[in-house]
Amino acid sequence: MRNILVVGGAGYIGSHIVKDLREQNYRVMVYDNLSEGHREAVGNCDFFHGDINDSSALDTVFENNKIDAVMHFAAYAYVGESVVNPEKYYKNNVAATINLLSSMLKYNVKNIIFSSSCATYGIPHYTPIDENHPQNPINPYGASKLMVERIIADYHKAYGLQYMILRYFNAAGAHPDGSIGESHKTETHLIPLILKTLTGEKESIAIFGTDYDTPDGTCVRDYIHVCDLASAHRIALETLFSGNESKCINLGNGVGFSVKEIISICEKISGMKVPVKISERRPGDPPFLTASSNYKKDMPDFTPRYDIYGIIKTAWEWEKNKKF
Repeated sequence: MRNILVVGGAGYIGSHIVKDLREQNYRVMVYDNLSEGHREAVGNCDFFHGDINDSSALDTVFENNKIDAVMHFAAYAYVGESVVNPEKYYKNNVAATINLLSSMLKYNVKNIIFSSSCATYGIPHYTPIDENHPQNPINPYGASKLMVERIIADYHKAYGLQYMILRYFNAAGAHPDGSIGESHKTETHLIPLILKTLTGEKESIAIFGTDYDTPDGTCVRDYIHVCDLASAHRIALETLFSGNESKCINLGNGVGFSVKEIISICEKISGMKVPVKISERRPGDPPFLTASSNYKKDMPDFTPRYDIYGIIKTAWEWEKNKKF
């Protein structure tokens, strides 16, 4: 049995990966400071309450446990906050990741799956975006992710660290069994914000700009179900264990949906009308942001199972009945 340390495993994406790994008979350990995550999201697996800024706490976990690979999700991820407080992002997302990598090297753990982002690309020169697209992030969050990508690549060359870097687009949805889903202390993602208007938690949903060069004037984005992301991470891990070369891979469905289309689908699934407020464009929002499907050649065993209706249906069921 392989032993996997999931850092940031109590968060939205991390907890779905923990569940997937456990169902596939991996031994899973979770390390999380619970600043954004939820202890109840990871059940009865081995849990270590700690921060990746704490080198001593990390060393204790590595020293006392056999670890075959690390999956790293412990990052602050609010773009707007990163602009007004970049120090927080560079200290946690970059400097603290170096602590984690140092512990890995110290205890001879040579496999890492890193959660990156399409934010490393910045404003796209073309869509769909492939892995060769220039990386020019326009905010400190995207810059912090790109810095870690480069650090990992340098550690690969210098120390033999093996990696899979997964850059995803818009994670959405919830586990179909209703046990875990999206529950952020500060919510910024479109689908849960729309659904919160339907439960009465929010008064309306803002559409930021209706004059983009898109079919209906609103921004188009690529959504991938969080359970599909989870299986992609596991397949990436198995690809690494099989001795395949380290890679960076984009993860999306390769299909874009506009803000208005997402609102319309939420209305169809819920049977309710979404209250909408039209607002000005936000700086830096590109009209289109969709992923290429190059993952098919790098991870032929991975096929997304959920379309946009499946994504929103599971998200709606979670929002109505969420556990935390």
